[in-house]
Amino acid sequence: MFKALADASRRELLDRLRAENGQTLNELCVRLDMTRQAVSKHLAILEEANLVATVKRGREKLHYLNPVPIHEIGERWIGKFDRSRLQALSDLKRNLETRDE
Repeated sequence: MFKALADASRRELLDRLRAENGQTLNELCVRLDMTRQAVSKHLAILEEANLVATVKRGREKLHYLNPVPIHEIGERWIGKFDRSRLQALSDLKRNLETRDE
């Protein structure tokens, strides 16, 4: 799952599914600077990692975000730490990155 999440294009696909679940491959390809084949390969990796589930509807294949694995990581790894400290570190990182740009 970490390998699947490591790629920015795959994270973008997950964000698009979070915004509007149940999209077809064609719908996901809109506004992406990737070929249909590249999007299809990214979706296959996300499916293999159990981050995306699919349902066939006639000739279409609908893609749905599966948030359970991400939630489990949060509970297992992030939940053990004080969230306020993590938020402070995240804010600091974001501010430093913004300043460097």
